[in-house]
Amino acid sequence: MSVVGFDFGTTNSLISVIRGNRPINFLDEQRPIPSVVCYEGMQTIVGREAKERLARAGLGVQGNTVRSPKTLLGRESVFIEGVERHPVDIVADVVRHVVHQTKSGPQGRDLDKISGAVVTIPVDMHGHRRRALRDAFRLAGVSIVQFVHEPLAALYGYFRKDLETLLRRYDRKLILVFDWGGGTLDLTICRPMGDMVVQIMNDGTDEVGGDVFDENLMNRLVQNVCAARGIHASVDTQPGARSRLLDRCERAKIDLSMRERSQIYVGSYFRGIAEEDFDYSLSRDEFEEVVRPLLDKGLRRISQILENAGYAPEQVALCVATGGMSNMPAVKRRLHELFGPERVQISDSAATLIAEGAAWIAADQALLRLAKNVELALARNSYLPLVKAGTVMPKEGEVQRATFHLYCTDPRDGVAKFQICSPKRAGRSVLPGEPRAHLETVTVEVDANTRPFRERLELDVSINDDLILEAHARSLNLKDQDRREIHNLEFGLAFPNSSAAGGNEIDDGHSPIGEPRERGGLSLRANVADLNDQSLVPGELLYQYDPHYFDVRREPPEHQVQEMLYYEPCSICRRASNDPLCRCTSLLTEVAPTPAEQPRAHG
Repeated sequence: MSVVGFDFGTTNSLISVIRGNRPINFLDEQRPIPSVVCYEGMQTIVGREAKERLARAGLGVQGNTVRSPKTLLGRESVFIEGVERHPVDIVADVVRHVVHQTKSGPQGRDLDKISGAVVTIPVDMHGHRRRALRDAFRLAGVSIVQFVHEPLAALYGYFRKDLETLLRRYDRKLILVFDWGGGTLDLTICRPMGDMVVQIMNDGTDEVGGDVFDENLMNRLVQNVCAARGIHASVDTQPGARSRLLDRCERAKIDLSMRERSQIYVGSYFRGIAEEDFDYSLSRDEFEEVVRPLLDKGLRRISQILENAGYAPEQVALCVATGGMSNMPAVKRRLHELFGPERVQISDSAATLIAEGAAWIAADQALLRLAKNVELALARNSYLPLVKAGTVMPKEGEVQRATFHLYCTDPRDGVAKFQICSPKRAGRSVLPGEPRAHLETVTVEVDANTRPFRERLELDVSINDDLILEAHARSLNLKDQDRREIHNLEFGLAFPNSSAAGGNEIDDGHSPIGEPRERGGLSLRANVADLNDQSLVPGELLYQYDPHYFDVRREPPEHQVQEMLYYEPCSICRRASNDPLCRCTSLLTEVAPTPAEQPRAHG
């Protein structure tokens, strides 16, 4: 029984295993297996043969062929030549084919039955799509032992090639990893800490994947050829011609990584004109000019994740680039401009590094740990840890749960607000004043007329094997409920034979250089608490129920006194607290009576 590393990609898929302390990649014609399915009558054709049968250009369903079926996950169903099919079944066909190709190849003949897989996923893959992917693997007879973000798997594989040396060299230093493949651009900022590697921040987009480059290039070339020949842009094309042109554009993109010019030829492309063939000589400079807007957009995402995390490019000690797009000369140049050539590492195995990393994780039996606390913002800017950093993530079929009993400190607007957040810094030991990232807000209705702390609340928090955190809130008086899912969490992995694997706490001693702030934004004031403490109630509200609380002889907290005075108009002149015409403070005696005993003036 074997647990393999499985990189199920948008455009290509690959299985890797570890043998003799080195990764073995099960390739098809020295390349990963295309994630393409063709349904021809009763026959299901998958992989490279299916890719050659694409009916026309574009992602998703094209005639009887599905290109990049991963993009369909989460939909109820799709129609393929009039036949309704479920995306889970389509993905399962790809998984079966990749497993079959792996086991039937010369290197896989002695491979034991594949009992499970460490499967890589994009960082922005939402919960319902992760569940659908797990169902597809289960339908194909492969259990998912653990999901791992693609860039994190790539970094794990990169370090395992020379573990001790790389851990010493980059200990506590900032590392940026990105996977720029056919479907998505995935980024993660990491930091090795001792014998662990921990994610600091993630980002991902499907707007600049390699498939989008291919389509933009194809559309531009069609425009150029039509303009040069004086052909109207709506000219008819032969059946399947656009798919053949898209394939040639993809090949040209790859060729131009190694040469200055590529010839793009498609016989019998046009229909109804004298010259039917499509023939175009594409230079590297012209190609880069066509795709420059996409390159700019992708590089802006790389700069943006650093800015959002509070770091500058100069603080990045290493940039590890993976995915087919990282081989483009224009991408290399831009990375060198941003980080310097000595800090950019584009692996020779850029197309296989993610699968290799997943295989190493499977072989090392490395378990994901939560990198940062997941917290609940409480009244008065304090935080309640819901799930602590260092918590081992659930294995297949497991769910971790916890319930928290809370109070509503300010029910006046009729809503209890549960703000779930996470510190910008990894580790458990994070101070209340350190910057946080907002993850989600859960709200439930409460009785607006009740006193503070009378409305009891409950919050259930769970994390499942799909790495999805669910927050389920309830108000026990009005019986209202609300729930939200959070999928954008950060994780850490312990390398083998490490002290961290034994349960050591994740502790990142570094803080970002600054917290980006938006001007003019509104802040949501938390109104929940885990303790029945009067000091957590807004002063103006507490005064309505307990004016004797503000007797100066009882030394009420200054912040509550200021709140009470600010929101209550002057009882003498009735002006607002910040009105400069209010001069009633001169009427106050030096020894002030309690607010309940004398009309109040601002002071």
